[in-house]
Amino acid sequence: MLLVKQWTSDLFGLLFPNLCNACGTALFRHEKLICLKCLYDLPFTDYHQYADNRVAKQLWGRLPLNAAMAMLYFRKGAKVQNLIHNLKYNGRTDVGVLLGSILGERLKTATLYHDIDLVIPVPLHRRKYKSRGYNQSTFIAEGIAAQMGIGISEDHLIRNKVTESQTKKSRYNRYENMTDVFKVKSPADIIGKHVLLVDDVITTGATLEACANALLAIGAIKVSIAALAFAE
Repeated sequence: MLLVKQWTSDLFGLLFPNLCNACGTALFRHEKLICLKCLYDLPFTDYHQYADNRVAKQLWGRLPLNAAMAMLYFRKGAKVQNLIHNLKYNGRTDVGVLLGSILGERLKTATLYHDIDLVIPVPLHRRKYKSRGYNQSTFIAEGIAAQMGIGISEDHLIRNKVTESQTKKSRYNRYENMTDVFKVKSPADIIGKHVLLVDDVITTGATLEACANALLAIGAIKVSIAALAFAE
């Protein structure tokens, strides 16, 4: 019976192969979502080990963050872009959970992230959420929270304005585009807490800056940032 099940599984895999979300090649039976070669070759930044990393420096002077980091380098046409594209646009939310779990493992070893009380994903506006069907940052946050053994909330930080695409805007215009976009519900739950903000990709950091300012304004004692990738 076991051999029949294995043969059936192998036949199904031949007809409908599970593909690596990074490179598109067929996965072996022991591999899940990302092949071992791609996992080994991922361009890790190790920014969680350094308080003065490039992500943190990019935000210095803009707001009083406790810490900021991104786990991977993002380059156009590379495997990290494929992973994030599958997460955001192809419904592969399981990729977000897996990468979030890998990120959470790293944060557990970083002193600056040891006393986090709550993980909050950067929210989507309800119109974009309805169109996409999910918030990709939520699944990254779920992976992190599970690894670190802390709570996650999608309810406390909300996006109350639809914004134009940030893609072709200058740094200043990106900041202007995000003014008064986010607000905090039930602020009493946030006062005195160390909040970890989670996003998929950091470019200028304008979106995360706006989120962090909203949380700090209502009394969060510390805000830290973690993202999957940093666009150089």
